Amino acid sequence: MRPSLSLLAVALWLTVPVAAQAAVSASQADALKTTLTPLGGERAGNAAGTIPAWTGGLTKAPAGYQGPGKRHVDPYAGDKPLFSITKANLEQYRANLTDGQIALLKSYPDSFSMPVYPTRRSAAAPQWVYDNTYKNATTAKLLDGGNGISDAYGGTPFPITQSGVEAVWNHITRYRGSYLVRRSSEAGVQKNGAYALVTSKNEAKFRFYDPQGSYATLNNQLFYYLTFTTAPARLAGEGALVHEMLDQVKEPRQAWGYSPGQRRVRRAPTLAYDTPIEATDGLRTADDTDMYNGAPDRYDWTLVGKQELFIPYNNYQLTSAEVKYKDLLTPGHINPKYTRYELHRVWVVEGKLKPGARHIYSKRRLYLDEDSWSAAVVDQYDGRGELWRVSMAYLKTFYEVPTVWTGLDTFHDLQARRYGVQWLDNEENSTVDFSQPAPDDSNFSPSALRRKAGR
Repeated sequence: MRPSLSLLAVALWLTVPVAAQAAVSASQADALKTTLTPLGGERAGNAAGTIPAWTGGLTKAPAGYQGPGKRHVDPYAGDKPLFSITKANLEQYRANLTDGQIALLKSYPDSFSMPVYPTRRSAAAPQWVYDNTYKNATTAKLLDGGNGISDAYGGTPFPITQSGVEAVWNHITRYRGSYLVRRSSEAGVQKNGAYALVTSKNEAKFRFYDPQGSYATLNNQLFYYLTFTTAPARLAGEGALVHEMLDQVKEPRQAWGYSPGQRRVRRAPTLAYDTPIEATDGLRTADDTDMYNGAPDRYDWTLVGKQELFIPYNNYQLTSAEVKYKDLLTPGHINPKYTRYELHRVWVVEGKLKPGARHIYSKRRLYLDEDSWSAAVVDQYDGRGELWRVSMAYLKTFYEVPTVWTGLDTFHDLQARRYGVQWLDNEENSTVDFSQPAPDDSNFSPSALRRKAGR
């Protein structure tokens, strides 16, 4: 099956001038209360019955869940795989796979597989996020040719999406709680399966989703992110602070680094675009993080349409404390026995590098879950136009919030046959905690970075 525009997208595309693509009319926004989910997905299931209707998602924790920061109980533990996609049968399912997934199946024919489970449309968000999304639909605007947004707050900016760059912004600004703390590890896994963990503790304050805030109070700030490395010993004590902006062309991302050897905080002006990230041995770039982030200005973005794809979803087993890193981090890819894929509708968005712009990727293709706007899979192409890297976010619903976010992310280099993994916390005493009260903004200042580093 080839990607095709949904009827709704076609109708909007034909009736709205390109230069004005942004806010929609009140009557169009009313679809968010009828035929569309509150965040802009299609409420109905598919014609084949393999994708069910959305009925509100997963908003209550299952029995046995011990509370914020504790391990998630798998609400679908009784589900059994319907089938598994392998190199041997991939032609049967090719229409529902990305080029990157097909490449992984062909690259590792004896070990990589995709266990497919019944589709559970578990995506959900708080009612106040739905309310703000409905308001945003009629007010949100693109700035600077799509390099920033305005008049949107606390919800999806463009739930009735009319262009590729709007869909990208929906991913960048998607709901992931208001404040979180966590301790996790990442690793670059070599061709032979060898790896070394880099462990850090971090916190993020999503200013765009402060329930008490407003667009007027944003001051162009999307979120604050603070991280400190705790292991290995040679890196312990290093810290970083990021102030993420809504319009990074007008006001670039602000970042600072702390060196324990020098005991100094310094600006880090190059933490953007294709800057390699050391913790995964250069297997992800700065804008690979979170599947895609930062200023979208170096690419021309096209909304290709909707497609039904097998994507990682409801990956509770993968993040269980019972799964040890030595069993999970296998040569070539993570161990498929712990993964879960489901058939979901996704928005397909393609970014092509603009003439004269510089980046190691000449093209990126993002596959955005229609129910959460999370990028589940991203295929990335090198300067020759050859498929080079594929990233996957192993999504699950954090029902205590509720929100859909990643359990862990993987970044595959198909040419080097290595991969990176981010957000490993299986062997930690806790997982991400969204319940703590958000500290004052002064907690995310360069002076606070220096002060906290000494603790």
